[in-house]
Amino acid sequence: MTPLGRRCAAAAAAIATAVALLTAPLSPASAEPSPDDGGDQTLGAVLESSGKRYLEAKAVLDNSKKKQAELQKELDTAQGALDGLSQQVGNMAAEQYRQGRLTGPSLMLASSDPSGFFGRMTSLNELSAHNDAQLHDYLEAKDTIARAKSELDAEVDEEQKALTVIDKQKKEAEKALALVGGNVTTKGLVTASSPKAAAAPRTSSGGWPSETCSQQDPTTSGCLTPRTLHAYNEVKKAGFNRFVGCFRTGDIWEHPKGRACDWSLQTKGFSVWDTDDELKYGNDLMAFLVRNADALGILYVIWNRQVWFPATGWSAYVGDSTHEDHVHMSIV
Repeated sequence: MTPLGRRCAAAAAAIATAVALLTAPLSPASAEPSPDDGGDQTLGAVLESSGKRYLEAKAVLDNSKKKQAELQKELDTAQGALDGLSQQVGNMAAEQYRQGRLTGPSLMLASSDPSGFFGRMTSLNELSAHNDAQLHDYLEAKDTIARAKSELDAEVDEEQKALTVIDKQKKEAEKALALVGGNVTTKGLVTASSPKAAAAPRTSSGGWPSETCSQQDPTTSGCLTPRTLHAYNEVKKAGFNRFVGCFRTGDIWEHPKGRACDWSLQTKGFSVWDTDDELKYGNDLMAFLVRNADALGILYVIWNRQVWFPATGWSAYVGDSTHEDHVHMSIV
């Protein structure tokens, strides 16, 4: 190509680029945030499935530890009672060995008059009742100890099973996060000063009840699960009142299920942070969610190239969306 031809081609390319820039749609602040899950179905599936199983196993583990503590307290109380009763029963046995077993006839023969006979008979009944009560308490304490030890052993087995599941789900989550650069751990955000949120309801075993998208989404015409609505209200109560969008279609993960919200840094719409105030708002919001993850049922949180996942903690996030324009919250 001649020099003139090269210059013409370069000019044409420049004109085409300029036209493309001028005619391309702007990215307004009101635009929807970019995809939440890095654009990788495997990542999203593993984050959701492993996250749920991890949280379920963690609930079992926490409940097991709580029950173990209660059983240990019961065991210690029963053991203390048994130790005291053992001394009393031992003294009673030694006394009977030294004096011979007291019987009705022996007491009656030792009586010198009717009043003495009835007095000794009353003493014998009282002593027998007292000894029987001590023996009953002694045997009951032994039974309590045996039952508590058996239940404690069973709880230890449950704990080990939960720990095995937790370890497996942690590894699954690490593999998923590696797809978006999550093999690089990060320091995360300070959470000590974040407000405390009210806890969402759990099952009697400490787990998260299954919920449907049954509540009106305050941010759209869609729906939210009761737990997601609870988290939404707690975030608002904590003072994070800028723009937020929750339910939306066109997403195969938590948003259409009413289990996710995107917390913008702006008072209206979404745009990438470019001020210290917007950065601090995002940092504080994510810190609040992480600190209250157990109370709210947080599945994972993504913000500003970082992802926090209960099974793994903080990791780098460099998926298709860097999440620099919003904090994404997914609820189990």
